[in-house]
Amino acid sequence: MSIRKNAVLLLTILFLFACGSAKKDGVPSIGFMDAFEDATIAQARAGFTDALKKNGFSEDAGTVKIIYRNAQGDIPTLTQIASYFVSEKVDLIATCPTLSTITAVQKTRGIPVCMIVSPTPQLMKLTDASGSAPDNLFGTAEELAYIDTSFSLIPKLVKPKGAGMVVGMVYNQSEPQSVDALNRIKAVAAGLNVTVEALPLNNSAEAQLITKRLLSGKIDAFFANPDNTVFSAFDTIFKNCDEAGVPVFTSEAGLVQRGAVAAFGADLYQWGYQSGEQAAKYLKTRKIDGLAIEMVKVRKRVFNAVSAKKFGITVPDGFEEVKR
Repeated sequence: MSIRKNAVLLLTILFLFACGSAKKDGVPSIGFMDAFEDATIAQARAGFTDALKKNGFSEDAGTVKIIYRNAQGDIPTLTQIASYFVSEKVDLIATCPTLSTITAVQKTRGIPVCMIVSPTPQLMKLTDASGSAPDNLFGTAEELAYIDTSFSLIPKLVKPKGAGMVVGMVYNQSEPQSVDALNRIKAVAAGLNVTVEALPLNNSAEAQLITKRLLSGKIDAFFANPDNTVFSAFDTIFKNCDEAGVPVFTSEAGLVQRGAVAAFGADLYQWGYQSGEQAAKYLKTRKIDGLAIEMVKVRKRVFNAVSAKKFGITVPDGFEEVKR
């Protein structure tokens, strides 16, 4: 056997030994699935790891191993990441946001999945005929009711340019919760005498073209709904709207820091923290019984003073200012 082959064999043995010793030491492993790169979504990951650390699971202290993978918006890569975590037999899979949760649940029912920045299982179409969620799924979810409050701000704060208020939106046709959100917003808008102009946006690469097409229709405001594609394309959407003199509203507090005028929505850091506390409970007990899918506990009314001033908008009392 050559020296090179001996060296490869030795490295392989050392690698396998190292993997085995980690298991013997009882250090739990978490596979963290991120669907795309986004500054707002990253706040949830920070909250998740901070909650773990507070509960005694720290990578720095060697009490947990977190394997982080980001699909960069590519669905086949996201599927490969899920398959990899399953083959590695991680103790827990953490998913952020929606597409990661759906993919992980489709790939495994044997490994617990803790979801972050995802809607309810019903909205993700993950429930069975009896309406039950997968047995291995827990974490923190959001419903759509809060969108009503966010959207209803627009006719109160923005003066229409024409005879009636027109609000523009983009949505991802392949994301169930995005379609459901659009339908809900249209119902709310009808009650407010607001017209919704919506165009499909299948990926962030189309953001500039689709947003410009929407703006050519002379909309009065843009509403950034809870959609993974909107998150990843937000900077492009905001830039085009801002240049066209169209204010952006949203239901996601994190997007206000990036330029939207105002929002009533979940604090993404706290959302991640809430899921992290549940993940810590699982790692301590190794029992999923008793771990439910909780609703988001911390929501904020926030506004961006710079954006509000630019469009001459006076935000009501009770909104907290965030800096851009």
